[in-house]
Amino acid sequence: MRVAVAGTFGPLHDGHRTLFEHALRFGTDGVVVALTSDELAVETRHEPRPVPPLEERTRAVTETLRELDEWDRDVECRTLETEYGIATDEPSIDALVVSPETAPELEAINDRRRERGFDPVSGIVAPYVYADDGERISSTRIVKGEIDEHGRTVA
Repeated sequence: MRVAVAGTFGPLHDGHRTLFEHALRFGTDGVVVALTSDELAVETRHEPRPVPPLEERTRAVTETLRELDEWDRDVECRTLETEYGIATDEPSIDALVVSPETAPELEAINDRRRERGFDPVSGIVAPYVYADDGERISSTRIVKGEIDEHGRTVA
């Protein structure tokens, strides 16, 4: 199965690591990690916040994938220029790793894939990872100084 996972991934945290672990576990025929371009990263923020440059995010993701990949998967990092980009444009993708928050978007992605004559993708839903305070870990919370990348509250 060729699996994709997409996101901004900056700053990187344990929730992202869970997404990557799911992609690596199921990506027997390869894993595509799509990182939002710098422009798309700014456009898709629910709350404005600083985002590390693409080059820095790609380096951090590549290092993290290397650390997590106990299966020796074929991993490819790409730049995502549009919201659904690779998921709707790449016919060889079999599954998409998503969070519970983004799982509902699978329907729209599969509609677009069908319009292009592609098979629909399966969804692999990775669970949220929670911080010590019981709230979900997020890059926004890290940038605000509420938690660190592992979800430990910052005093």
